[in-house]
Amino acid sequence: MLEKWRKHRFLFEELVKRDFKAKYKRTVLGMAWSVLSPLLMLLVMRLVFTRFFGRGMEHYTTYLFCGNLMFSYFSESTGQGMTSLMGNAGIFTKVNVPKYLFLFSKNVQTLINFGLTLCVFFLFCALDGITFTWKFVLLLYPIVLLMVFNIGMGLILSALFVFFRDIQYLWTVFTQLLMYLSAIFYTIDGYSETVRKLFLLNPLYLFIRYFRKIVIEATIPSVWFHLLLLADAALAFAVGAWIYKKYNTRFLYYL
Repeated sequence: MLEKWRKHRFLFEELVKRDFKAKYKRTVLGMAWSVLSPLLMLLVMRLVFTRFFGRGMEHYTTYLFCGNLMFSYFSESTGQGMTSLMGNAGIFTKVNVPKYLFLFSKNVQTLINFGLTLCVFFLFCALDGITFTWKFVLLLYPIVLLMVFNIGMGLILSALFVFFRDIQYLWTVFTQLLMYLSAIFYTIDGYSETVRKLFLLNPLYLFIRYFRKIVIEATIPSVWFHLLLLADAALAFAVGAWIYKKYNTRFLYYL
């Protein structure tokens, strides 16, 4: 693995640069859209949902931003990762290079966008009266695991997209459904204990919940919560890696 990385390091770096430049090609604001896009979505959600779900909720803007921040990163990373193989078929059908490099480059590009938005998020926290504590360092844990989870899901989706083009449309519908099931703009406190436990089956909700507990509640999640996040990320990555290893040679026949 390390030997392949050293061998194709230059290609990987060029792919990251290409993806980053292509995203903002022929746009007036360029990189500013990385920040403006989630902020505009946050503004729309606040205007729409504050009246119905945010009445009396302290730090509701930060609450919304936590959910929107993590969901946007997940949605963008998996969406771009899904088409990473098909979009670069012209390269690896002619040159023998590890196919996962194209997916990794997409994830690095979306991670940079996420980092820029995260800086704005911390600014919003300060404006919203959030107290910054040493516990904010622990936010690295869900960020790293979400990155691993996104890579794993990208491996799965990009492989499926090669064989089944319909997966792109199905994934769009699924992510829309997932947004509503991740408690981004509402709380689950009013639900029964059984329903609240069902939310734990949603990995994206776990990542969002971790952020909110650290930022808004200033509490550290339990050990089992950490293990649950780790298990979701490891499972997604393991399944994705297995699919790539098993069907690596078959991709060429479907492109």
